[in-house]
Amino acid sequence: MVRETAEVGVIVERRALDNPWIDHVWVPVAVLAGAPSAAPWSVLHESDGLTRFYAGTFKLELFGCDTGMYRDNLRSGRPSLWIALRSSDAPPGVVLHLVTADPFEGESLTEAGPDIIEAVPMPIELQQRLAAFVETHHVERPFIKRKRDRADPNALARRGPRSGTMDDAE
Repeated sequence: MVRETAEVGVIVERRALDNPWIDHVWVPVAVLAGAPSAAPWSVLHESDGLTRFYAGTFKLELFGCDTGMYRDNLRSGRPSLWIALRSSDAPPGVVLHLVTADPFEGESLTEAGPDIIEAVPMPIELQQRLAAFVETHHVERPFIKRKRDRADPNALARRGPRSGTMDDAE
């Protein structure tokens, strides 16, 4: 199986809320091509009720069997990466769980669970790398329509008595 990895840096924000049940929310906001030298969870910017962090580096995995999905992402008009943050007991309260370029995987992450999932714009450098990966490894698979077997009209018909049953004894 063809597989490539690319390191990306993830930027997240902690936004203060005026809410009686929670005091803040975490939101992934950007991805950087490459791995910056900053330590994970370094504060990048702080302002009124908002703190921006460099969450750390993540290895974005590209698989040869997913090139059709990557191609759809690149053709969408707004190529994106999906970031998943997961709650944690360790400070700061969330961990970087996943970064993916597959829009179908990104959508499936949103279906259930407490994870925080956001689509963020894909940097130009990663768009170019992803386009080269698709160009190199994509194999168009023809659509093959399945044909149903013809229905057997006798399959649900009333059956006669079976041998060895009480009906045969009469």
